[in-house]
Amino acid sequence: MDISALDKALQQIAIKRTELAKVDYNNPKYDDLEEELHDLEDAFQVTYGDYLEEVLQDVHDKYCPESEVLYPVAYLAKSYQINGNEFKVAPSDGVFVEVEKFNGKDTKLVIVPAPVRILLNIGKDKQEVVWQAK
Repeated sequence: MDISALDKALQQIAIKRTELAKVDYNNPKYDDLEEELHDLEDAFQVTYGDYLEEVLQDVHDKYCPESEVLYPVAYLAKSYQINGNEFKVAPSDGVFVEVEKFNGKDTKLVIVPAPVRILLNIGKDKQEVVWQAK
């Protein structure tokens, strides 16, 4: 797997999602941005979907075996905090999963670029890297 290309594609989606999140639905640019985002996501799924589904299955098996694995694009944040080459997400982002170890807390998985990694968001303020591309 070309991790550099995966990271670049993920960064493009993260940037486009963040751009779209800042635009009001009534803005004339909204539909074009949304279409561009969907095109990026479709290409991402075709190119990297199988690889990331295997990774996500491994993460689910280890941390949240009771939760169903979804398509990789479902694990992308609605928007990212971008500072130069650094990408972060809020602890509220991600796909809800059941993690027995953190019973009673909201737990979510989210994919983040630069470097490509999967975070487990725990509650309102804790994030743990549960996988990183190598």
